[in-house]
Amino acid sequence: MTYKEITSLSFGGMGVKLITLCVGQMLLGVGNTLIGNTIGIAPGPIYTLSIISMLSGFPLTALRARMIDNTKSMKGKYRPYVLSMAVPTGILGLAFIFTPYEKLGSQLTKYILILLYNIGFQFFYNFLNDAYGSLLNVLSPNTVERSDVYSVRSVIENFTPSIANIFLPIIARAITGQNTLYNLKIYRVFYPPLLVMGVLLTILVHVNTEEKIVQSKTRAVPVRFIDSFRAVMRNKYFWILSLGSWLGFLENAFYNILSWLYNYQGACTAGQYALISAINGNASLYPNIISPILVRKIGKRNILILSNLLNIAFIALMRPVVARAGSPNIIWLMLVCVFVNGMTTGIGNNIGPALNADVRDYQQYVTGERIDGMFSAVGLIGSVIGMATGVVLPAIQERAGLNRAVALSLGYDGSNVYDVLNNKEYFVQICGVLVIASVIGAVMNVLPYFFYDLTETKQRAMIAVLKIRTFFEDHPELPSDGRPEAFELMDEAMAFAGKTPHVITKKGTAKQLRKQVLAENEKIEIASYILKEIHRFEGEEGRAEIENARKIAAAGLSGFTRADAGIAYTSDIGLARKTISKYYPEGIEKFDISVFDRLYTAADETELAISACHKGLLKAKNEKDFAAQRELRAELTGLRVKKAGTERELKEATRQNAIYNQAAKPYVKAERLLLLEKGYRLYADAAAMTE
Repeated sequence: MTYKEITSLSFGGMGVKLITLCVGQMLLGVGNTLIGNTIGIAPGPIYTLSIISMLSGFPLTALRARMIDNTKSMKGKYRPYVLSMAVPTGILGLAFIFTPYEKLGSQLTKYILILLYNIGFQFFYNFLNDAYGSLLNVLSPNTVERSDVYSVRSVIENFTPSIANIFLPIIARAITGQNTLYNLKIYRVFYPPLLVMGVLLTILVHVNTEEKIVQSKTRAVPVRFIDSFRAVMRNKYFWILSLGSWLGFLENAFYNILSWLYNYQGACTAGQYALISAINGNASLYPNIISPILVRKIGKRNILILSNLLNIAFIALMRPVVARAGSPNIIWLMLVCVFVNGMTTGIGNNIGPALNADVRDYQQYVTGERIDGMFSAVGLIGSVIGMATGVVLPAIQERAGLNRAVALSLGYDGSNVYDVLNNKEYFVQICGVLVIASVIGAVMNVLPYFFYDLTETKQRAMIAVLKIRTFFEDHPELPSDGRPEAFELMDEAMAFAGKTPHVITKKGTAKQLRKQVLAENEKIEIASYILKEIHRFEGEEGRAEIENARKIAAAGLSGFTRADAGIAYTSDIGLARKTISKYYPEGIEKFDISVFDRLYTAADETELAISACHKGLLKAKNEKDFAAQRELRAELTGLRVKKAGTERELKEATRQNAIYNQAAKPYVKAERLLLLEKGYRLYADAAAMTE
């Protein structure tokens, strides 16, 4: 990645984080202080509404996955959506915050409005987060570089929300005259400029980044939903990471205790809480600095386990602190626990995107297709689990005393159950239970990670294999000049063929020598993957695979559906017959993918012409040249019509390509396999002659 890309991604990320800061407080969830403490919705109704919101998200997530996986654009899979989803998300956020909830007489009306906003957020806000979060996965194929860039990005992008959180209690005090954050006036002043600024900053990501997916140009972009779903369901690393997330649903039960100490127990002044927010907001800064070092030293898997074990310890330390609520300066002790916990959590969170990117690389290595969007769709299983486990936390809170009956017994009107937290005895009781729940959640969270074995070396090996496959799929004949990267990778693998990894002992081994031995061991491991790929068609299974592919290819487009090519092609041939019958009644014809190059070139030329027109129009306005303005406006209208026509052609070409690849899938698959087999054979012959 270039420095310009890294800078634009990071500063554009400041905008995404501003939107997240605001809209994140508008999402339904037990513990949400804007919807709960401020607007006055109890945990029970919040949970019910969140269930309905999640259910609405199922078809929307599936639609999102299909849009991402079937995007055929030179702009990329994710980049176009960062800006296009930020705008409607910002508009929805503004509408949410300016809705006059305090004037609505009916609680039911509040429920309906908040639910409708959240259904909108299910698509636009989640799409924005998914596009921005996944963009780094395709900006570089290098797992260590991705970890490095994520750390740099996190330092910069979190600057704006950190500053915002520092000023929030001070501004809140100035607006309300009280030490409280639970007043809608605060957010109506504070959030609108943040949302507008956030949307504007996302333009940097859209304009200055470039996706780099290691994939053949001849690969079919359209992927059937059911095929993608099945493929992801077989990805063991997806399940390991998902289980870690799903099982740890109670880990953040303690999350609101720090702010509750300020808002309900008067543990500090507004100025002190601003300082506390500033310190706590920087908890993620230090992990960003040390994470790249730790990735190189102990690897991402070991970081996951270590950070989660430390998490368990520091959450447990909150229990004796909570028991002393009301004591002088107790909030500072709580800050220490929360801060250190935030650091350990931050270390684990920092490598999360890199881990998810590695899992997607593994998926492409195994299946040959890039189906990133489908991971979100399969992740809906987590939403179902979330619905089942989501009832646990509000039930724990209610059982601990956060309920209407206790509020009434303490002399409150019962309209806001959080008033109970003003009572010290119940505060200690409720928060103590939440800390214990968090410890249990943290223990459950760490268990699956002991089974994760996708190392950095294994990821590099998979990317090397993908580069080799891509080269031979795109180049049916070996080049007569130059030495492509694929050849260099195979040359190095041949050089390390048959070598055994060195046994390394820490004692008595010089640092520099140990470093060299580790590097050679890594090359030996990568070589084993490449050699396995090069020789994949030489074994019995590989020979059978090629024999079946030859039968399909020999039958041609007109006869492959009648070829006896074994069970591996049975389901694909069945689908192909149905598709051909529907769309090619007079016989299937090969789709010419060069149409995309022509259309993309035309689209780029039109965009440049439109940009030149805008600049010329601005100059003509400054010079008050009315004749030039008329000509340029007319030209601009024509260019926009031309652009719309090109977009329609692209859409239709993409549709036709999807139909063809579904109809000819067995034939396309067979041709690709034969290209690989031919390439590996020619390379082996050339290597033997050179030797």
